[in-house]
Parts: sequence; C-alpha cells; structure tokens
Amino acid sequence: MSLKSFVITFSGIDGAGKTTQIEKLSTYLAQAGIPVHNLTLWDDVALFQEARSKFSRAVLQSEPGAGAVGRPVERRDKNAQAAPLLLGRSILYVLDMISLRHTLRNVRSEIGGVIIFDRYLYDQLAALPMNRWLTRAYAKTLLRFTPKPDLAYVLDADPKEACARKPEYPLEFMREYRKSYLALSRVAGLHLVHEGTPEEVHLAILRRFTKLVPSLQPQPQVDSEVLA
Repeated sequence: MSLKSFVITFSGIDGAGKTTQIEKLSTYLAQAGIPVHNLTLWDDVALFQEARSKFSRAVLQSEPGAGAVGRPVERRDKNAQAAPLLLGRSILYVLDMISLRHTLRNVRSEIGGVIIFDRYLYDQLAALPMNRWLTRAYAKTLLRFTPKPDLAYVLDADPKEACARKPEYPLEFMREYRKSYLALSRVAGLHLVHEGTPEEVHLAILRRFTKLVPSLQPQPQVDSEVLA
C-alpha cells in the first residue's frame, strides 16, 4: 500500500514498553505493505552525543549501559537537576530542536511510508522539572518551534513497575518524570495510551492509527510476547 510520509513518535518513561510497541507496530505496517523507517532521537537527531555521554560518565558518575531485571545500573543524567545542569540542557535542547527540524524536513521529502521515532523532543522536555513555572514557559516556547508529528503517542506506565523492568533511576524521580509526561500530553496534544498488557497497548495504538488513516485496517495478530 502506498502512504505518503507519516511521522509517528513514541514517548514515555523508561520501562514503559516503547521498544516493544515500536517493533509491534513496525511489523504490522510491514505486513500491510507499508514501508517503515525507524529513527531514534539520540542516534539521528541529538547533537554532541559523544561529549554528552562522556560528561555523564566522567562528571556525573553515571554508570554505562541499560538496566535490566537482575542487573540494575545507577544512571545519573536526566535525574541530576542542579541549576547549572538544567541551564546547559535547556541550551542543548534548543540545538536539538534545530537539528530535529532539519532531520524531519529531509526524511519527509526523501522517504515515503511511515517514519517512527523512538523518543522525540517531548522526552527531553519531560526530564525537566515541569512543576516550575519557568520550565513550563520554556517548554511551551520550544514546542512552538518543534515540528509536530502526524501522531504522537505517550505510553503511560506505573513508575514502580517500570523501575522493576528497567532499574536505572530512583523511584521518586520516575514518579515526577511520569507527571511531566502527563502534563506534556495535555500541553502538546499528545495521545496518551493507558497502561495495559503489551497486546492491549498495541491494539490501542492501532485503533488510534487506523482512525487517522482509515484506508489501513490491518488485522492484529495476538502475540503477548514482550520484546523489550
């Protein structure tokens, strides 16, 4: 099936199941004959990746790698929120937004089908203390210049369960992190997908997608395997 470039983004706290749902949606779209192209915010958009990673490890003493069940890591990056760090991130996020505009302009003109982003600028904003008025004002300003995807999902998840799946950040930070996503979903008009089994979440994602693209009605295959 032919489909003009259609941009979908997946956001949510660590451990919400983004990787699983991206893989499921990619599989169903491919089965429907629609080209799927997967991008990530960090690999394809973020600037100064190596310098940022080195700073987290050397200065913030963040442990490398991803946490997993039985193999926790202690990350210190977005949960470190001293004023100088927040100022530095706010500047970097403006640069990332400019990079995102360039990247999205290129992929929309050069690539057909569905373009799926694993994380978007929303995820960077959600890591900021959104309970502060100055942060909210900054986020609203940056959102005005951020390219709006055709469909933006926020996967909701219980912070305690997400921490169990990906033990990387303190539970209290994850609770505040989730609140930031909920606030952003209202401010930026993101589609909130409520917590459920992997298959329930997948079906909710498909329902929203096919509502926007009614010509595509793939028949879901029941598969509750958790890929990530």
